[in-house]
Amino acid sequence: MPQTDKQICIPPELPDLLKQFTKAAIRSQPQDLIQWAADYFGAMSRGEIPPVREQSERVALSNWAELTPELLKILHSRVGGRLIVHADELAQMWKVLNLPTDLFNSVMNVGRFTEEIEWLKFLALACSSLGVTIAKTLKIVCEVLSSDHDSGPPRIPFSTFQFLYTYIAEVDGEISASHVSRMLNYIEQEVIGPDGLIKVNDFTQNPRVRLE
Repeated sequence: MPQTDKQICIPPELPDLLKQFTKAAIRSQPQDLIQWAADYFGAMSRGEIPPVREQSERVALSNWAELTPELLKILHSRVGGRLIVHADELAQMWKVLNLPTDLFNSVMNVGRFTEEIEWLKFLALACSSLGVTIAKTLKIVCEVLSSDHDSGPPRIPFSTFQFLYTYIAEVDGEISASHVSRMLNYIEQEVIGPDGLIKVNDFTQNPRVRLE
């Protein structure tokens, strides 16, 4: 007579896995739980960051329909200081923040990015969709990258500013390399202090700094 009662083996990692999934779902409050669950476990299987949204982000996002500097700052924090981000992972982060897919694709096309994306270049182009001018774009980038919180104007290392300005000018195509070089030399020699940092005011309120 065949035995019908077979012992079921429960994988030891299953309880903790389900616990973490449940906590993440409660924190994220997804509208489509099934699709969110598929994205969650899909990201984990690829070794990527699961699409978990913090409560503070969820409340703020309720009124956001388009890209904002605040959303870019959240995105930057999720990149976690990495210089290179995989395209699929960045696309997932973008999706979790409910940002428009067509804008993501536009940035990818303009930057000619492939599977591995230089994060600062992607960020610069994303900021350019918000800034009418190069100075405005760089102001937004500085605000996103700055680690200063309510302690004065946003500031970043001059080396980072130099990289971003040079790249944005190259993509723009209407600013000569010689003009970019002159502006950077002036800023480095006459504006930057011993700390090596550049403040937003240094290039937005200085009449001798004309980035365009």
